[in-house]
Amino acid sequence: MGLSLHFVVDPQGWCCVGAIFFIWLYNTLFVPKLILFPRFEEGHISIAAIWAYYLTSIFCVISLLRASTADPGKLQDTPKIPLTEQELWELCNKCNMMRPKRSHHCSRCGHCVRRMDHHCPWINNCVGEDNHWLFLQLCFYTQLLSGYTLVLDFCHYYYFLPLKAINWDMFIFRHELALLRISTFMGIVMFGGMCSLFYTQIMGILTIQGIGVHGRHLLLFGNRVA
Repeated sequence: MGLSLHFVVDPQGWCCVGAIFFIWLYNTLFVPKLILFPRFEEGHISIAAIWAYYLTSIFCVISLLRASTADPGKLQDTPKIPLTEQELWELCNKCNMMRPKRSHHCSRCGHCVRRMDHHCPWINNCVGEDNHWLFLQLCFYTQLLSGYTLVLDFCHYYYFLPLKAINWDMFIFRHELALLRISTFMGIVMFGGMCSLFYTQIMGILTIQGIGVHGRHLLLFGNRVA
């Protein structure tokens, strides 16, 4: 399983990655400034809540960078085909290269990818054999960060006591309601989208594994009958 760097020249994909990075940066800047630090100073939360938020945020952005730049399983120009697997390879009619079965040609990237799941514009990269696990990590940490953000936004207005020692002349506190409404909206969109995507990915993996196990059982049963 390789982790070589891989970049896709696609302005639309760069915009999508930029949008995800903006959401991450927005919440990483404003949520601690508006909620975590003031609440900690007034004794409403512990320092552990701040560390947990920043650690989750760091894991999330690292997962984004790794999933965006990792080689998804690009086939080499001159692949070495083992003699025992020649029957399992086929010719791609788009790039005229031999590829193993369950590989697909990505028109956005311009090459074939082993066990390609899909091309994700939000990471500007294909999701394939070598970076599928990184994509799942990204979905998982994004769920944690967006869910944590939603919990903090909710508790800030409906659970914690009102803040006292706040300088309301500062821009962020004068526009606190608008800034946190934007944070809540982005959190709902990200949490809902990531939960749906993560569930779909996990179910797809379990289904493929189930088919593989069922197929091996049929093969063993057939050999015994024969």
